[in-house]
Amino acid sequence: MNLTVFGATGGIGQEIVRQALSGGHRVTAVVRDPARLSVTGDGLEVFRADLTDPRPLRPAVAGRDAVLSGLGARSRKDAGVATRLTRTVLGAMEAEGVRRLLVVSAAPVGPEPVGDGLPDRVARRLVSAILRDVYADLRAMEAELDGSATDWTVVRPPRLQDKPLTGAYRTVVGGFPPHGRFISRADVAHAMLAMTGDPATVKQGVGVAY
Repeated sequence: MNLTVFGATGGIGQEIVRQALSGGHRVTAVVRDPARLSVTGDGLEVFRADLTDPRPLRPAVAGRDAVLSGLGARSRKDAGVATRLTRTVLGAMEAEGVRRLLVVSAAPVGPEPVGDGLPDRVARRLVSAILRDVYADLRAMEAELDGSATDWTVVRPPRLQDKPLTGAYRTVVGGFPPHGRFISRADVAHAMLAMTGDPATVKQGVGVAY
């Protein structure tokens, strides 16, 4: 496939680029600072952009089979960035008629898992209270997607870890895996690439966790 990756210098974004190239895909990595992209390889195009205007982004998405985004706030002070930057991406995609889009959100934004016990529910609500501004941003981002013309998928992981790819994780379309507390950034990237061609995930939120 011919893919475009936004947020390509982030933890999940770099994993998407690395795994996609290893899988033989062609990848356009959209970055603000090319020096921060450590991934190299045949089939990689680095596209420099600041994501303030959808018009310069149109060549980065034109003719692509899918767009994958790891954009989002890195801390509470960045709340609002996910909605703002995703809106720019949507503008470029809709102008070029590109439909498939996969983005990263977070587990607390989606429905509570069926079967979770009290400790999991309490922990989830505590984290939601601490990061309420970040999650409000992600909810607004998901609303933007829902109102767009794209065939979107929202991937909702729990706490992220910098650990190796395992491929041994659970996914729930429209929900979240019970007692799912962690997942590596590498496995989130793997799940997103696997969902790219899965019609069952179109216009759905998908929980992913160990």
